[in-house]
Amino acid sequence: MERPGVLYVVVCAAPAAADLARLVVLAQDDGWQVHVVTTPMGARFVDAEELERLTGDRVRSAYRMPDEPKGLPAADAVVVAPATFNTINKWAGGIADTFAVGLLCETMGFGVPILAVPLLKDALARHLAFGRSLDALREMGVRVLFDPAAPSHARMPSWEEVMQELRSVVGGRHSQE
Repeated sequence: MERPGVLYVVVCAAPAAADLARLVVLAQDDGWQVHVVTTPMGARFVDAEELERLTGDRVRSAYRMPDEPKGLPAADAVVVAPATFNTINKWAGGIADTFAVGLLCETMGFGVPILAVPLLKDALARHLAFGRSLDALREMGVRVLFDPAAPSHARMPSWEEVMQELRSVVGGRHSQE
């Protein structure tokens, strides 16, 4: 039997992050070994205790110190959800000033499949930098699940839809039999 894939879930500061445990459970049901990383502000939106209980691993939001052991196994895929305006723009621009964005930039360099699911206000979605950043991420191979025409209250897809898209991104390698 093939080992389950390692999935990093990178979480930003948006309301949908409060229900992240649902995504973790769905991913685990598909056989993924899930590791949660948050942006510094994203940490305020999640229930870290619950996520740690579900994953058996700590939720990370800061760089480790040099004397600390490496704690994350290599990723087989990454989901960035919800992805905020700030994170999308910094990631596309290579501004790795947080552990989460640094991890995304580095993981891209390894050719790991990545799914980004932006969630932001209408006014920010219309900002020129955001569109350019999405184009840049797509050009670098990131799958973006975002419908700019959707009303803001319906812009975040369900966690089930996120998992369906992840299955498409990884080519079904880790889907349930």
